Amino acid sequence: MNYVLACLTQINNGTNSVTVKARGRAISRAVDVAQVLTKRFATDITVKSISINTEQVKSTVSGGMNNVSSIEIKLQK
Repeated sequence: MNYVLACLTQINNGTNSVTVKARGRAISRAVDVAQVLTKRFATDITVKSISINTEQVKSTVSGGMNNVSSIEIKLQK
């Protein structure tokens, strides 16, 4: 709900679009934020675009490169 509140604050302050980004296990949280915003709190907000990607991130444990999924959801008023 903190992310939903942050997005609502941005929209209420005059911003026409908000981008929700997430990587790895947080992807489901980003999708939930977008759904709660569009279905419950601000029904005038629509999903403009969704892009998925794979990023390479250096592992802190092994020092090697790991592939991490990411998502970017653009919401527009």
